[in-house]
Amino acid sequence: MESPFKAGILKGKVALITGGASGIGFEISTQFGKHGASVALMGRRKQVLHSAVSVLQSLAIPAVGFDGDVRKQEDAERVVESTFKHFGRIDILVNAAAGNFLVSAEDLSPNGFRTVLDIDSVGTFTMCREALKYLKKGGEGRSNSSGGGSIINISATLHYTASWYQIHVSAAKAAVDATTRNLALEWGTDYDIRVNGIAPGPISDTPGMSKLAPDEISSKARDYMPLYKLGEKWDIAMTALFLASDAGKFINGDVVIVDGGLWLSRPRHLAKEAVKQVSRSVEKRSRNAPVGVPKSKL
Repeated sequence: MESPFKAGILKGKVALITGGASGIGFEISTQFGKHGASVALMGRRKQVLHSAVSVLQSLAIPAVGFDGDVRKQEDAERVVESTFKHFGRIDILVNAAAGNFLVSAEDLSPNGFRTVLDIDSVGTFTMCREALKYLKKGGEGRSNSSGGGSIINISATLHYTASWYQIHVSAAKAAVDATTRNLALEWGTDYDIRVNGIAPGPISDTPGMSKLAPDEISSKARDYMPLYKLGEKWDIAMTALFLASDAGKFINGDVVIVDGGLWLSRPRHLAKEAVKQVSRSVEKRSRNAPVGVPKSKL
């Protein structure tokens, strides 16, 4: 699908994307590059990282990959420093690295719970903290005339209500959203850094969907979620592009839901054709035998 944005909307910008070599992260890397940015990818799998960088370079996108684990502070520090040394600046940080799997609460070990929080929540904060000196207004590689940079944290809608077999991810993403809003307040005030989030719904052709919504589940989803439909990685990348560009310059501390309204879905308990008939019957019964009205004993 063709982008609605001008090709050079991120010209001269440098973006560091964790989890940027696959799924949503790779689509963000690609679209940022197509719109003028230089991109640095961080990931744990060297071969996947190498392949992603090769694809980006074949599109004439300035790209480099650094292997590292967001759970390890020394890796986060090394990758941030390496990105700065390679490109001379960092303008955008996208935290897209995540861990997930289906599991009931009683079958989830404390270590499994902790692992997802370490990747999603602690990893997000660690990357933000390490990148601060390059993203803040007047920071290294930034001119005094330019403002601060931008951070985008990839979240979810799981914790808005409750989700089956996702207690670990719900807790982790709730922490990510809290981190987003608190950093937006503190760093927006002190360092002119905008911090926002994106909460994707089910996105086709991603590692997350293959784990969380296999065919056995997806085929039944429409029965109880009327608004259920798959989004595309492009949808999330366009949202990230908007937030990272000057088009989103007055947006700070927000988490943009990109799920086609899915999180609002509720089962339709009554067919639309039957609404009028049922409503009239209920009204008639209410007039004939009012409910909750005190009856005189006289």
